[in-house]
Amino acid sequence: MEPNTLLDALLDEAGMSHAGLSSRVNKLGQARGLTLRYDRTAVTRWLRGQRPRGQAPDLICDVLGARLQRRLTHDDIGMGKPGSAVPPSGLSGFVERATALWRSDQQQRPDVQAASAIVGTAAIVPVWEWENPPDDVDVSRLGTPRVGATDVEMLRAARTRYETMYRAAGGVATKGRVVGFLTGHTAPLLRGSYSDGVGRELYRASGGLAAIAGICAYDSDAQGLAQRYFHHALRLAKASGDRAFGGYVIALLVNQAVFLKDYRQAVAFAEAGLRTAGSYISPALATDLNAMQAKAFARMGDVAGAHRAMERAEQAAARIGTREEPPETGYVQPGLVEAQFAEALISMEDWRPAQTYAEEAARTQAHPRGRVHRLATLTTVDLGRRDGEQAAAHAVEALEAAAGMESQRLRDRFVALRLKLAMNGGAAAREAVEQIDASLSVPL
Repeated sequence: MEPNTLLDALLDEAGMSHAGLSSRVNKLGQARGLTLRYDRTAVTRWLRGQRPRGQAPDLICDVLGARLQRRLTHDDIGMGKPGSAVPPSGLSGFVERATALWRSDQQQRPDVQAASAIVGTAAIVPVWEWENPPDDVDVSRLGTPRVGATDVEMLRAARTRYETMYRAAGGVATKGRVVGFLTGHTAPLLRGSYSDGVGRELYRASGGLAAIAGICAYDSDAQGLAQRYFHHALRLAKASGDRAFGGYVIALLVNQAVFLKDYRQAVAFAEAGLRTAGSYISPALATDLNAMQAKAFARMGDVAGAHRAMERAEQAAARIGTREEPPETGYVQPGLVEAQFAEALISMEDWRPAQTYAEEAARTQAHPRGRVHRLATLTTVDLGRRDGEQAAAHAVEALEAAAGMESQRLRDRFVALRLKLAMNGGAAAREAVEQIDASLSVPL
């Protein structure tokens, strides 16, 4: 039985207690000739996923609809036909589902935090829907509050702040702040009143924040939750009409697919991003999508496919700086493509070029988090070349660069490096292992 996050979010929006809802349902039922004895414990059961019998769902729709001044359906209150996979329709329905999940995440509900990643057709549908018609013809909305350019600019500034925080402190430390902002500031604006022009900018800015929340969830190893945030960001991208931004969200899904070892899906998603964003795609994003394809091909053992993707990435990288880039692609800094190539070559055990690329990436200036990953990649190359002393030195340097960051993904990298260093032997490796152990002994 799945918790009813939609009903929970509507109750919160309406400012209505469990007892208040049950009392109003009973009174409305009495006016229609029904004898009902619901109480607040009944509402608690509904929120846990129980669907009341008879006309109760209709009464709940009418009670909440009257308070919120809009028509609600069974799907809107999370009580659609049992077994139906059809979600509330339209952009408005999507907003309600998305904001309900944000609120449940903020409340740290175990079922939401531990959700499994969607696989198969369900994982592909959001990408297919982004690629294909129908587009949103008019995203204007009537509601409260009135949304203007100042509100949109606030959301953009928040995205920049949380991205900076994530890079410096990690996703575990940042996620709660982003989700709290989505719930407390972004959701009310999405339910507000705005023109089509302002609405598209609002959806674009909201999508940027949803993407950051997904990145933080991914970094916290909450993969199912991260995937849902990425899907939200992709739907918001479609509503905004910004194809380049949608391509960026696709890149996040590609990166997650590589991490989850679904390499064929990673390749397919990257192709979808490159194809659909088309001429709108930025050179930096094209570089990253092709480089991640190279990693996926390499891990599938397709050496020729990996090298072709690397060539396309190099061609795209040569065009970086020739046109304006969206703010989200700032992560494609000098040295990133070299780090990606090194990881692809590691999978192919082609150690000499892997070393060249990894060293070049590590020499290039990067934001704190990027530097940790580049040094970890260089350490992996050192271990592959059986240079234990150099590997130990680079591992310690990476550990020092990661000081103060709370990231499950970085923690996983250090666990993997520790195992390889321990197998390598040698005094320097043993000392590096001790330092890694000391760092890992502190829980996130």
